[in-house]
Amino acid sequence: MSKSTKWFLIITGILVVFGFGSVLFFYVIMNSLTDFESDVVIGSGDKIAVVELKGVILSSEETVRQLKKYRQDKSIRGILFRVDSPGGGVVASQEIFEEVKKVRDHGKPIVVSMGSLAASGGYYVSCPASKIVANPGTLTGSIGVISQFMRYDSLLGKIGVQVNTIKSGKLKDAGSPFRAMTGADREYFQQLMDDVHQQFIFAVEKERKLSHDSVLAFADGRVFTGEQAFGLGLVDTIGTYEDAIKITARLAGIKGDPSIVKERKRRLSLIDLAFGESKIDEFFGLKEKLLDQPILQYRMVHTF
Repeated sequence: MSKSTKWFLIITGILVVFGFGSVLFFYVIMNSLTDFESDVVIGSGDKIAVVELKGVILSSEETVRQLKKYRQDKSIRGILFRVDSPGGGVVASQEIFEEVKKVRDHGKPIVVSMGSLAASGGYYVSCPASKIVANPGTLTGSIGVISQFMRYDSLLGKIGVQVNTIKSGKLKDAGSPFRAMTGADREYFQQLMDDVHQQFIFAVEKERKLSHDSVLAFADGRVFTGEQAFGLGLVDTIGTYEDAIKITARLAGIKGDPSIVKERKRRLSLIDLAFGESKIDEFFGLKEKLLDQPILQYRMVHTF
């Protein structure tokens, strides 16, 4: 065997080992990102479960899954639903809303504990709860609907890019980012907004047992503090997370301190250890935050 052949085989072997090691390394990382269910129980009394809804509501699947699981679990006496969200997609919010109703109508108490923000869709999903507990400084309400459309036509024009659209139906490309919105487009989308807004108003009227006129008076997208919301009948009481636990236990007929059951989502990956779990969530959620937003949103828009 010549010297050059020997070196070729050595280098090839090193590359094969390195490649296999790299594949194994990334497999371990991605495998560690896999979700798995594991309930953590704190305490020794009768159980109440805690389900958390944090951030923008883009999907209902995970929240509905947990609520359904604890609704069907006979060892769980009640559910504390912790909401800290500016809202999000209309359909996702409506699906969570319906599951909260199912828990309540099933006879199992479900109490909402509002965090710093439970506005728009965050308030919508809270409406059917057995009780709603807000902190004095919680921002809630924001009963309204919003739809925002990005426009690229000015930018594309500057770089010499044009878009040709072939359509059947005058409104088929309404909201397209490649042209300005017409008066007909605006009227069309406004009708959609008004219809979904009425759905929100009706839900608040029915679940909070408020008159139509009283809801209309503040259903203009405004947010309220917890104290203001209590005065308007949007929440049942002012209190902390710990107060909400006690209220849930009382409604569930639990004597003494309850056990808290909470689902542990997943293990920390090597990437999490290096960059922090929140950074990974932000990285993988960037496309959804920028491009995959629902068209119709029960969402509070803010710049802080």
